[in-house]
Amino acid sequence: MKVAIRVDASIQIGSGHVARCLTLAAVLRQAGAEVLFLCRDHPGHMGALIENQGFSLALLPATAAPAGEGSDLAHAAWLGSSQMTDAEQCQAALQGFGRPDWLIVDHYALDARWQRRLRSEVGRILVIDDLADRDHACDLLLDQNLGREAGDYEGRVPAGCQVLCGPHYALLRPEFAALREQSLQRHRSAPRQVLITLGGVDQDNVTGQVLSVLQGCNLPQDMQVTVIMGATAPHVEEVRRQARTMVFQCEVVVAVSDMAERMVQADLSIGAAGSTTWERACLGLPSLIVVLAENQTGIAQAISEAGAALYAGKAAEADFPKQLRRAVLQCLSEPGLLSRMGVRAAAIVDGVGASRVQLAMQGEIQS
Repeated sequence: MKVAIRVDASIQIGSGHVARCLTLAAVLRQAGAEVLFLCRDHPGHMGALIENQGFSLALLPATAAPAGEGSDLAHAAWLGSSQMTDAEQCQAALQGFGRPDWLIVDHYALDARWQRRLRSEVGRILVIDDLADRDHACDLLLDQNLGREAGDYEGRVPAGCQVLCGPHYALLRPEFAALREQSLQRHRSAPRQVLITLGGVDQDNVTGQVLSVLQGCNLPQDMQVTVIMGATAPHVEEVRRQARTMVFQCEVVVAVSDMAERMVQADLSIGAAGSTTWERACLGLPSLIVVLAENQTGIAQAISEAGAALYAGKAAEADFPKQLRRAVLQCLSEPGLLSRMGVRAAAIVDGVGASRVQLAMQGEIQS
């Protein structure tokens, strides 16, 4: 089986889309698939990581700002070209790969117009989405977010499209399922080990804001804080300098390969409302959840309403430091809160969603 994946990472987009596609690609490769990634040459495109994991990569050239079809979409600027230009470049890139059995599309700036243009070049199309804000011409659609229902895509997908919804299908690397039982056996009664993960890029240095809030919270002297940042994060050195001034022990690590192990050891996470939300939930890690972009609002609301995390606000809003401080102090003062959040989080995600998606692609799971 041949599979092509159209996905981008950049300083603006972040790394989450590529990360979850790499997870699905690894499962498909284990099932015998040959996988090609199609990515635009944006700053922070993550092509080296894709190739280091053994996948083929076709880098589409960086071009001018988007124009023409697709410029009406909310995230059109993420594409770096018009949809039709992008489609033509993808068609050219596929010439040396052969006709894919599946084309996977994980991109907020692509819709049914692009998909129809590629339809004749591929067997079937899987769209990975989080927004339900545009039309798709696909055979299978995945939206892994809590509270999402197939009805949200009614009229947005063809009548015969299979829709997979909810964290039951969350695309998590296998180490999260492997360490789940060990993590759930931990008794998290007080936040002494705190993990900060605010996306692979953190373009606006929200990490720095979080450290400033923690500095003023009169934390226990034995508190240990670990900050995890991506290799393309532009503020790494600034955060490292700030970490050295903290009144508590603070470690900054970059591009880790043992995220699951670090989550197991943590008592509390302060994290973005992106894909790592489901990683934390799988391991029952209590979280303060931060919205870094408007498209994360629904995830943050859903998981906080489920009692699986505390909502700590939108980083772009003026009262964010106050909201975060309130949430931190609540975790320090309310007995049993961490344990309750962990139990509720673990009930949401079991960690084997990628295998379910792979089975659905093979026609063995019906929504």
